[in-house]
Amino acid sequence: MVHIDDNYPTPTSAAQKATLKHLVKPYPSSDLADTNHSKISQGILDTNLHLGYLGRHLLQGLPARYVSQDASQPWLLFWSLQSLSLLKVELDEGNKKRVGDTVISMQDTSAGGFGGGPGQAAHLLPTYAAVCALAIAGSPSHFAQIDRAALYRFYLSLKEPDGSFRVSANGEVDVRGVYCLLSTAKLTGIITPELVKGTKEWIQACQTYEGGFASGALGVGHGSQSAPLGEAHGGYTFCALAAWVLLEAEFPSSPSDPKLNLGSLRRWLVNMQGSEDELYGFRGRTNKLVDGCYSWWVGGCFPLLDTLDRLDGRVQADAELEEQIWNPEGLKEYILFAAQHSAGGLRDKPPKTSDLYHTLYCLAGLSAAEYSIQSFSSTPQSSALNATDPLFNLTRTHAEGMIEYFRSGERKEFR
Repeated sequence: MVHIDDNYPTPTSAAQKATLKHLVKPYPSSDLADTNHSKISQGILDTNLHLGYLGRHLLQGLPARYVSQDASQPWLLFWSLQSLSLLKVELDEGNKKRVGDTVISMQDTSAGGFGGGPGQAAHLLPTYAAVCALAIAGSPSHFAQIDRAALYRFYLSLKEPDGSFRVSANGEVDVRGVYCLLSTAKLTGIITPELVKGTKEWIQACQTYEGGFASGALGVGHGSQSAPLGEAHGGYTFCALAAWVLLEAEFPSSPSDPKLNLGSLRRWLVNMQGSEDELYGFRGRTNKLVDGCYSWWVGGCFPLLDTLDRLDGRVQADAELEEQIWNPEGLKEYILFAAQHSAGGLRDKPPKTSDLYHTLYCLAGLSAAEYSIQSFSSTPQSSALNATDPLFNLTRTHAEGMIEYFRSGERKEFR
């Protein structure tokens, strides 16, 4: 990419130029004993380095800077545990019990959902992280402790007439919350037509003129022209698309139902991928800097589109598969060269430090890229990572294990 600032430099153009200076492939280290740096400089995932980083955080405790995330305790657990799952590490029975006991202590027994920590108010976002952490721990004894009837009542209490949901009692409406509700309702077997009435129409109204999705929409179902709230954003787009696919899988559309503009969406997603100068990383909004977390929030949308094609019967025979519309090989380059940190963990971009959030979403994006490459390759390839289910960002074993538990026998009933 050739950067042009029209002789009118701005903070944005300065930040872009500074970023491009850092996004340069490092030369391989000449010190063969320097295995941490040499793997990163060669574009190899340093699995042991990142396992050490995650293990330190889980077993020794988090650094003091994480105190600001006291209301995000389920998220800290989920980011850590799903990163381990992607790196093909299974928890031992003792740690599974610790995870289950810790997460169950965060359920707000009066409201029904999970809070950001023990004694904190129920909220859709930590509820997603808590349920996913339980799915990873995979203990039926802890699954049985989820009060699904209370959880369902909590979800209904947040429902708005236009089909959207508030994120908490008296909270804001946000497409992230809608995704968190639908995905956990599917995992715990409480998704019903009553719960999702009008939700497809609301999601469809969140699509912007660019093709991506905004945080919400106004005017849905009131006889007036609906309008998305704000600009298209990678995180909102992933949540809207995943929520749409969940609904299509559970309640298939009829020809008269609302439709997404998939052509516009594909074009916007492709345009979020950076150029060679940016190591093909993804940005989250138009004219913003590339960031490792969008490896998943944008890169993870492509397997969702593939899932939607399968649901709609648009899958072609292997011999007729079209070329990729995005560049997964390029995304691997960004994650392996720019997002890996020499002290362990993954990050937004150099020279920033690693953190648990970026560690997960960079690894999830890398998994999406590797398995996308495999789907278009005639030669079987091995991967250092497990595949992640694009609907939940859980390995399929963990997602299916929880879904099957609540699908079986007397556990079908929850009200």
